[in-house]
Amino acid sequence: MAVPEYVLRLRERIGHDLLVLPGVCAVIVRDGEHEREVLLVRRSDDGQWTPVTGIADPGEDVDTAAVREALEETGVRIEIDRVTWLETLEPQVYANGDRCQFFDTCLLAHPVGGEAHVGDEESIDVRWFPVPAMPPMRARFRRKVAHALSGDTRVRIGADGR
Repeated sequence: MAVPEYVLRLRERIGHDLLVLPGVCAVIVRDGEHEREVLLVRRSDDGQWTPVTGIADPGEDVDTAAVREALEETGVRIEIDRVTWLETLEPQVYANGDRCQFFDTCLLAHPVGGEAHVGDEESIDVRWFPVPAMPPMRARFRRKVAHALSGDTRVRIGADGR
């Protein structure tokens, strides 16, 4: 996965110590021919399907980060509808020993232009899936997509979505 330049500079100073970073997750939904569809990316690092995810740059709001990440990763321009979930994820340790923990903001969005395609090295596939035919995803992504699609306008907070 592409590591932002500012994270690389921090790593030069702090090594593998834990970094807490602002993460974004965009659940992008459109009305398909017969039913709603969700835009998913297949990650190049582990082959998993996920909504569009990324890291906000310094000084960048989460909505701006989600719009940027969607365009970079998928070629699709989006508009944000609302925040759906806030969650501090479990710390992760990467193969090189780097440790990160993400404060993740999940947003519901809809497309306003562009055609879905693999836009960078972070993905190996990008597709619109009818909601009933989505591929398997990690539990946290299934929960976030399900909540975003549910019509429930409450912002969920934490892993259990209180």
